Amino acid sequence: MGILFEIRTPLGVKIRITKNYWNYLIEIKHPIMKGKEDLVREVLVAPDEIRGSTVDENVHLYYKRIERLYCVVTKGINDEGFIITAYPTDKIKEGRTIWTR
Repeated sequence: MGILFEIRTPLGVKIRITKNYWNYLIEIKHPIMKGKEDLVREVLVAPDEIRGSTVDENVHLYYKRIERLYCVVTKGINDEGFIITAYPTDKIKEGRTIWTR
């Protein structure tokens, strides 16, 4: 269950994902993300926009357009967190904008 990567976001939060969870994400949740680990890192490090979830104040949605729009959803408390999911999307979801480039 080793760490696949850890990234510090523009919010100062250290986000991590394990190898096992990444495999679950690309095999079960969003197979379209297979081979896109570097893209997920880029979305977290240099997003176009970060929005807060309308349901959970500890959940953030990181958006970046790279050929198309991608979203990486994280959950964090204080300055550490983890990836919930990552996927391509057609639009930015509702929510409070908390950071923009």
